[in-house]
Amino acid sequence: MPALNVLANLLNTLYNNESRRKKECIVVPASRFTSEVLRVMQKHHYVGEFEQIDDGRAGKFRIQLLAAINKCGIVTPKYSVRKNGYLDWERRYLPSFSMGVLIVSTSKGVMSHHEAQQLGLGGVLVGYVY
Repeated sequence: MPALNVLANLLNTLYNNESRRKKECIVVPASRFTSEVLRVMQKHHYVGEFEQIDDGRAGKFRIQLLAAINKCGIVTPKYSVRKNGYLDWERRYLPSFSMGVLIVSTSKGVMSHHEAQQLGLGGVLVGYVY
């Protein structure tokens, strides 16, 4: 459960700084899981470059913002999704079929629901961004 709290902090910070039209933001604490989520968001062009800064404590991320996020958040409680069940969750969390991604934790790592569908993987739904 602590990973979701760290993830909630990350997504809330990104959303708040995007709505204030900031160019970059600092997110504390950093974790490997949030790094994977940022990598998925970067791949789909929601955030730019990011770097992990070691401050001797939990670490932090410096993230370049691209003014591309309209809304993002975590999915709680964690729902298991079967490989053919993504459509229902898209309808629930995303505004349209072609807009946004669901972030899924699978046995092959953290990825978007589009990648998970292509690979035929189910997983645990952890967040969304559009």
